Amino acid sequence: MQLRRITFADMSTGSLQEAVLEILKEAGGKPLNHKQITRRLPLELADDAINIQQLLEDLHRAGTIKQLERGRYYIQAERQILSGKLEITRSGDGWVVLEEGDDVYIPAERLGRALHRDLVRVKVRGKRGNSSPTGEVIEVLERHRGPYAGIIRIQGQRMLLESRDKHLHYAIGLSDKPDKRLRGLKAVVEITGWEPGDKFPQGRLMHILGEPGENETEMHAIVAEFGFPLSFLPATEAHSEKISESIPAGEAARRRDFRDILTFTIDPVDAKDFDDAISFRRIDADRVEIGVHIADVAHYIEDGDPIDLEAAQRATSVYLVDRTIPMLPEKLSNNLCSLRPNEDRLAFAAVFELDNEAKIVSRWFGRSIIHSRRRFTYEEAQEVLETGQGDHAEALLHVNTLAKILNKRRMEEGSVNFESTEVRFKLDADGKPLGMVVKERKDAHKLIEEFMLLANREVAALIHRKNIESGRHPFVYRVHDEPQGEKLMDLMLMCKKFGHSLQADNEKVLKRSLNTLMDRIKGKPEEPLLQNMAIRSMAKAVYTGQKTSHFGLGFSHYTHFTSPIRRYPDLLVHRLLGYYLNDREKEAGYSSARIEQLAKHSSNMEQQAAEAERASVRYKMAEYLEGQVGQVFDGIISGLTDWGIYVELTDNKCEGMVRLQSLRNDRYSFSEKDYAIVGARTKQRYVYGQPVKVRVKGADKEKRQIDFYLIEA
Repeated sequence: MQLRRITFADMSTGSLQEAVLEILKEAGGKPLNHKQITRRLPLELADDAINIQQLLEDLHRAGTIKQLERGRYYIQAERQILSGKLEITRSGDGWVVLEEGDDVYIPAERLGRALHRDLVRVKVRGKRGNSSPTGEVIEVLERHRGPYAGIIRIQGQRMLLESRDKHLHYAIGLSDKPDKRLRGLKAVVEITGWEPGDKFPQGRLMHILGEPGENETEMHAIVAEFGFPLSFLPATEAHSEKISESIPAGEAARRRDFRDILTFTIDPVDAKDFDDAISFRRIDADRVEIGVHIADVAHYIEDGDPIDLEAAQRATSVYLVDRTIPMLPEKLSNNLCSLRPNEDRLAFAAVFELDNEAKIVSRWFGRSIIHSRRRFTYEEAQEVLETGQGDHAEALLHVNTLAKILNKRRMEEGSVNFESTEVRFKLDADGKPLGMVVKERKDAHKLIEEFMLLANREVAALIHRKNIESGRHPFVYRVHDEPQGEKLMDLMLMCKKFGHSLQADNEKVLKRSLNTLMDRIKGKPEEPLLQNMAIRSMAKAVYTGQKTSHFGLGFSHYTHFTSPIRRYPDLLVHRLLGYYLNDREKEAGYSSARIEQLAKHSSNMEQQAAEAERASVRYKMAEYLEGQVGQVFDGIISGLTDWGIYVELTDNKCEGMVRLQSLRNDRYSFSEKDYAIVGARTKQRYVYGQPVKVRVKGADKEKRQIDFYLIEA
């Protein structure tokens, strides 16, 4: 803890006694002697310092302060009672995450019977080292039920589930009667409680997934592990079946009709739902009209109906390597709300009239009806852009030209250019990985991205203008705070190690410096490390009802409008926008508090979905290499830790670990100062980005883990 010199502003009277008590309170229970206290006195009281020793003795005799040993005094820190969500780490310790203030550290022995994600009440006992408050759990207010995936074991007359969840450090005792046929199978359970005197928390079986290691079993386990249901509720499915597939004539008449205007979609080759489309119309030689049309999910789903309630709980679709876990039932996601070619579809649109410099001449927002003429894959659209030939070439080329101007302007105005590498698996009919390819972001991808960004920004700016004109309109924003100080400092130090500089004098300078850095490291061994550290130095982008800026994009106004099929916040934006455009604010029915609650839940589920996707990638990587044990590959060092060296294989981008204990020629340890693995005797160094050769030691699909032996640097 860094103790500061206090000032008169910290006190009400400015007396020596009050100053001494304030200093001891700020120490948080840490004993101080009279010299340490004197150094922290306001300068104006320095002349009174001669009286401190006597004052300390008087306060001790009065019971106001305590004495640890002769000459060292402290004030017993108050034991606050707080509540928050418990997050348990891999080590078994926990942190209680509070709405306000520092999170509270809970050592494993003081967790009681609290489990990961339980809502708990804690008693704060003091400080952990020099910073975090520490405490103990005194009550579980609300039990997190799971679900949890694991292996069924039978122990005497009891059936247990042993979970691989890194946050759960207990087996779960099942209330179901032991069934030897289930022994060794993978299953999903939910926790029902924890009875006094029982060694294990109790749970009940929800799903039997199948044999461990099988693709369907493991993919379903990932879905359950990260908190997503394996199927829709019966009420949700029943409600979706009642939705009419025809568009009433009256509905079409209430909308702006784009069916005679060229409209097309551009999506991945394996996409099953098409939630955005672009319309193009030339007005004259200097102006065009470009519409961003988004599936009108809000037309089919009402606030509070069964589909809406489950969509709000799921909050997002989940994209695993070999499947999508949709937010909405298939009838909506793959049919009525999919902007399929050659069919009339209902949409919500942001339409822009643009000049040849991509400046907005006019804008229109509202509900539309469209008829897509062409479903392009990214590859097909890219071929048209590269050759200038093919379906709707004039429109695609013009839209691409405007997209490039928008991108250039966005970068000049402060967007940060992060482009991470994504890998796509080639799978056979059974989902078995045959290989991997690196996804390339070409002009066809950037074209769509640029106009989606434009629509998102302009919708948020519209609501901002409405708030200025006529008061508060609760809304959902996508915000991104500035980089966090300590992580930014780590990035700056790491850049220096690789001979690069990063300037952070102010926000504008930092953004320009980050873009310069990204350009300079492109294609160099340190690129993945520095880019990953740069991304991690940023605060996470989240949903909120409070409008602030988006640091990464450089936008003062931003929301998510463009994917209501797969993101619940976008559905909320459509729903609210529909009311506000028609001056029906009072009918919207969303308070700021409700918006904030839904936004926070959506941010949490978005993070869970991202972790589920990464888990599925690790599973497929292990599956790909399990038949290649003993094979030798070229790779580069992609990470360094106290326990091992991460290596990414050059050809297929699979990542595994060389454990330090497997390096037999010396005793190696991680040097944080040099960011290197260093041998104690030989001083052999392994650094980030270093080319190496490795042999596959083993690959465990179920653990999603790959182990390598290091052959040579």
